[in-house]
Amino acid sequence: MKRRNFLTSTTAALGFVGLQNYLHAESPSRVVAPYGPLVPDPNNVLDLPEGFTYQIISRTGDPMSDGLKVPGKPDGMACFEGKNGNLVLICNHELGTNDQAVSPFPTDKAPKDFDKDKAYDLGKSTQPPYLGGTSNIVYDPLRGEVLSQFLSLIGTDRNCAGGTTPWGTWITCEEPVDLTSRRGKEHGYCFEVKATEDGKLQEAIPLKQLGRFRHEAVAVDPETGIIYITEDISDGLLYRFVPDKKEDLTRGELQALMVISEESLDLRNYAGSKSTINEGQKMEVTWITMDRVDAPKNDLRIRGFKNGAARFARGEGIQYADGSFYICCTDGGPGKQGQIYKLTPSQAATGNDVLELYLQPAESDLLTNGDNICAAPWGDLVICEDLIAQHKQKTPHIRGINKEGQIYDIARNAQNKSEFAGSCFSPDGSILFVNMQMAGLTFAIRGPWQA
Repeated sequence: MKRRNFLTSTTAALGFVGLQNYLHAESPSRVVAPYGPLVPDPNNVLDLPEGFTYQIISRTGDPMSDGLKVPGKPDGMACFEGKNGNLVLICNHELGTNDQAVSPFPTDKAPKDFDKDKAYDLGKSTQPPYLGGTSNIVYDPLRGEVLSQFLSLIGTDRNCAGGTTPWGTWITCEEPVDLTSRRGKEHGYCFEVKATEDGKLQEAIPLKQLGRFRHEAVAVDPETGIIYITEDISDGLLYRFVPDKKEDLTRGELQALMVISEESLDLRNYAGSKSTINEGQKMEVTWITMDRVDAPKNDLRIRGFKNGAARFARGEGIQYADGSFYICCTDGGPGKQGQIYKLTPSQAATGNDVLELYLQPAESDLLTNGDNICAAPWGDLVICEDLIAQHKQKTPHIRGINKEGQIYDIARNAQNKSEFAGSCFSPDGSILFVNMQMAGLTFAIRGPWQA
């Protein structure tokens, strides 16, 4: 499983090369339709090409096998091999304390027989509980049947994205709106979740050494075990956690990226910025060690920037591929249509890492506000769009980009303006799983995928 997952992830590099070619291509040649046009769904849910089908395998509010309800706002997700050919999906739920309407609990509080000791923070008796967490879905791909679904983590705040590890677990990330709240325990941490099938809740243990901030996503370098972390806020940093021992996330050092040629460099390229980074521009970078990583004042990024760290525009999805990391900055660039930075760690012990503005589309009606990134097993790239307010007149899509740099449609939200999230393929590449967040739906998409 470990080897297959990381061999699959490296194919994303080809997709990103194609993406850069697409952005520089002439308009008539950059759009293709290998699967044909999207066909309107008669049920007005999900538009797909001819020959493709979708199955709704999870729906917010449905009963789960543990007696609770499917939580709302499904977000980041990963697929793992389970027992006897089954698959295990671990799905984030971006829920806060005010999301009682889509809570996993039948009432405002956890049931009396609920194992509260394993929850991270259910609040005080007079307060609503923290409802963020994860659910596990055990799915039989041959019969197309959900065998069980259960809550695997609870008591966290707005679990947005995360990332898989080489040892076969999922790191889920909190993205709290308010990190200074004193209503319960402190929030803004990462938690590790196992791809279990036993139907049991797991103990929520915060990985405090990975820092306390608005985590978005993580990606692990399989060679070094270093974890790279994005921060979803308009003035965020890019971090890495260097463990003292590989696969041990309890001890290590948190660092932030700094451009060597100019300290405290603003990489966002917003209109009116003092500095401008050109597409294709490469910069040697180093890493500065962060102190007071628990940041009770929610000032980690402020202190880091003051000490020389570079500033990014809403770092969200991050993907390891063929020795480099690709970072989606959802609303970077003068038009706030997004940026993708490429970070290549040095292979030499004394060399510097290299950061490149891989692409910054100035104008595009095909790719806007890229968020979650997923590599298809055949080498193409799959991107989930999360449109920001100024682009809400568009419709969220799932886009594919092939190795020749041509872009095509995979799916379109036919129901609302909700973002897509959590795209991931089954290990054999036959099924694309994805979430439609506000609709509270998880899909299994099948079709004549490329060989």
